[in-house]
Amino acid sequence: MQRVYNFSAGPSVLPEPALQKAAEEMLCYGTSGMSVMEMSHRSKAYEAIIQGAEALLRELMGIPANYKVLFLQGGASSQFAMVPLNLIGKTGKADFAITGMWAKKAAQEAARYGQVNKVASSEDAVFNYIPELDKSKFDPDASYFHITSNNTIYGTRFTMLPDTGNVPLVSDMSSCILSEAVDVSKFGVIYAGAQKNMGPAGVTVVIIREDLIGNALDCTPTMFKYDIHADNGSMYNTPPTYAIYILKLVLEWLKDLGGIPAMQKINEEKAAILYDYLDSSAMFKGTVVKKDRSLMNIPFVTGDDALNDKFIKEAKALGFDNLKGHRSVGGMRASIYNAMPVAGVAALVEFMKEFERVN
Repeated sequence: MQRVYNFSAGPSVLPEPALQKAAEEMLCYGTSGMSVMEMSHRSKAYEAIIQGAEALLRELMGIPANYKVLFLQGGASSQFAMVPLNLIGKTGKADFAITGMWAKKAAQEAARYGQVNKVASSEDAVFNYIPELDKSKFDPDASYFHITSNNTIYGTRFTMLPDTGNVPLVSDMSSCILSEAVDVSKFGVIYAGAQKNMGPAGVTVVIIREDLIGNALDCTPTMFKYDIHADNGSMYNTPPTYAIYILKLVLEWLKDLGGIPAMQKINEEKAAILYDYLDSSAMFKGTVVKKDRSLMNIPFVTGDDALNDKFIKEAKALGFDNLKGHRSVGGMRASIYNAMPVAGVAALVEFMKEFERVN
């Protein structure tokens, strides 16, 4: 069967070269005589894999030496608790920008451990924009300031970072990490579930400045302490070994492509193809304020639920899969992560043009 164009918001499309390499090595990785799935995480062969993955991530993102890279489990949702458990104890307070469902959940979890100051919210318009952040509302005594860099469900992104001064900036980058260049030194913590731009579900990457490690609340479970994982090289317990191996293959693919700057140009080209059509179409409309549009997740509607359903059904029959929008927004959503080729977006737009002509 031919592969479809997979527009899923996650788990999402992976680079074919990475999948092909994994297939070749499925039964036997290198000279180990076994699959990576069967390999002890304490073996020399696996140590080379996890250390290689970290080295590649550091190289591609320009991660400074005073930051730790952790490969954890529990998804980005586990970080909603780990971040406050490890950081909020400094002052007992944290600032949040509420730009979507995941930001709301992160704030709700943090409120279990300290005082949450909601600096701004875009919930009044179903999160279809990034709210202006009034610096006078920032708490200078906050232990950290949390943002969700890209909002998967609603298709918005931060194009400018808030100036938080000495307050560490924490970002959930699950759906945009590796998609465009970022200055890691501007953040105290970056975390991301891998299943959108980095690899399969099962591994969560945390990039944390070293001075923020070792300050966990007394009630923090051992497995939720950043210092435990940092001190043990992400090997305190058995890590998600195969997911980290696939992540390494994805990073190798990205490096061969020319790294993040090259990937960003491709992503901007893909997004422009779809947004330009949406802006000219009489049938399809984007749902996001233009200045805040995501490069990764593009929601759109026709204004007619029956027509939306017809479009999704016909698109799937032609190999454009997982275009149904999130239930909270409706309509359609095309997630065009790093591994989605330009040809996939161009083909989708050609189908949309024909659908509009016929309907």
